[in-house]
Amino acid sequence: MLKELSIKNFAIIDELTVEFQDGLTVLTGETGAGKSIIIDAVQLLAGGRGSQEFIRHGTKKAELEGLFTLSEGPHPAYEKCAELGIEVDEGMIILRRDINDNGKSVCRVNGKLMPIAMLREVGATLIDIHGQHESQELMDDKHHIHLLDQFASDELFVEKEAYINQYESYKQLKSELAALSLGEQQIAQKIDLFSFQIKEIDECKLQPNEEMTLAEERLRLNNFHKIFEGGSQAHEAILGESKGLDNIGQAMADLDDISTVDENFKEYATTVTDAFYALQEAAFSVKNRLDELEFDAERLNEVEQRLAVIQTLKRKYGNTVEEILAYREKIGSELETLENSDENIQRNERKLQELAKSLAVTAKKLTMIRKEKAVQLSEKIMIQLKELYMERAQFSIHIEPLANDNFDQNGQDTVVFYISTNIGEPPKPLTKIASGGEMSRVMIALKTIFSSTMGITSIIFDEVDTGVSGRVAQAIADKISMISVSSQVLCISHLPQVAAMADHHYYIKKQEEDNRTFTSLMELLNNDRIDEISRMMSGQIVTEKTFQHAKELVELANKQKLLYSKNIK
Repeated sequence: MLKELSIKNFAIIDELTVEFQDGLTVLTGETGAGKSIIIDAVQLLAGGRGSQEFIRHGTKKAELEGLFTLSEGPHPAYEKCAELGIEVDEGMIILRRDINDNGKSVCRVNGKLMPIAMLREVGATLIDIHGQHESQELMDDKHHIHLLDQFASDELFVEKEAYINQYESYKQLKSELAALSLGEQQIAQKIDLFSFQIKEIDECKLQPNEEMTLAEERLRLNNFHKIFEGGSQAHEAILGESKGLDNIGQAMADLDDISTVDENFKEYATTVTDAFYALQEAAFSVKNRLDELEFDAERLNEVEQRLAVIQTLKRKYGNTVEEILAYREKIGSELETLENSDENIQRNERKLQELAKSLAVTAKKLTMIRKEKAVQLSEKIMIQLKELYMERAQFSIHIEPLANDNFDQNGQDTVVFYISTNIGEPPKPLTKIASGGEMSRVMIALKTIFSSTMGITSIIFDEVDTGVSGRVAQAIADKISMISVSSQVLCISHLPQVAAMADHHYYIKKQEEDNRTFTSLMELLNNDRIDEISRMMSGQIVTEKTFQHAKELVELANKQKLLYSKNIK
């Protein structure tokens, strides 16, 4: 749920921090006080479109931050954060968004910088915002199949998982077949290109580590004189006229002699003796190596030419000899495939046909389950609509095959919710409903059914009760309260019936100070809450009768909420 919201320099809000609880939180206040501004802030925090117009006049940037807590167990937010490489500790997710005066945003999720698109992906798993005129997920045709599948999850899960595995194999094979089905001219061009490249690489007869070996040899040949001169001087220093080794030999004899009378010198004698024989052996080895050395200008030229050839191949096929050889293996395999393309195409087409048949069988099972569950879901929605006083509404779910019996990740079905709100009118897609009041009631009906299974942390209703009154208003209040048993609900409302159902009630007030406008938020408790509901019922003048009426409305609401809680549990 949304645990804490911090807003700074946003529209007419100077600085505001509010802690929210679970259940139903209702925000009320006079028109223009800034109720919707708070919802705008949450929407931007979840990745909505922002601009510098949201920044409070006279400041450089608006700052928005929200702390969300997740309950233990599976939640789509965990999966999305794992996918994006975001660590989630102790079930807490912090969304932050700064909107700068140049219109650009800086977004963070748990301190990690994110593009706005990724912030939106995370936000979609945490917040579901509904306004009277907004096109939400429930009102988008392409999401209807997901809602139906969610309703049918227990029966559909195994079959859909099997279908998805088959579909991935089908897509992969189809992609491979498309790659094989190039035009004859393209195939011929690729065969010529790969053949030339293979011939060029093969003629060079490259060997692993060859370049390193050649480079070392070139270094030795280029430094022949330095090596010979330095080796000769070293040999002379050890065995030459300077008698370096003879002097060490004399030291060895002297130490051997005195160690017979003082054992403290025995260790030194051993060290010098070892050094004498090591130097002697090194001098002989240096001499042998010098005798073998021979400057070969022709060999140096061969090495240079060979390295130049390797460098040319590296510019074309890879950064190292190993990469060139790997590329050779790759295009060799592709060349073989192209040269046998007709045979491979025929073989893959047969495989694709067999896989399509198997896929169609599984897709048909999905369709059968969906049609059965569509009837059940339609009946449930009809019950909800009747409870919202849309007795004449007719709701149905249309399941049609995809064009040309194609497949997609969901099977072979298109799912569209249809409704008719008046007798004599034919059903139309849900998205074609024109009346805002009807749209609100249909949306609340759907939310009542799906709220416990959608996995959204916070559901926000922004004046979805506008344009209704009387028994419809009470029915909407009841439904919103029912939804809040399973999900945290934040609701901006003008209806006293909705406010009476609140578990937590905040009053939003606009005030002027030093020629600036400020918005403040205050939690209402006890009589203050009754006073606000009285004002919502009668306007500015609150009488004893309206106060008692508001008090009675709250008492009835508390009894009703207790009943909802027991029924759902």
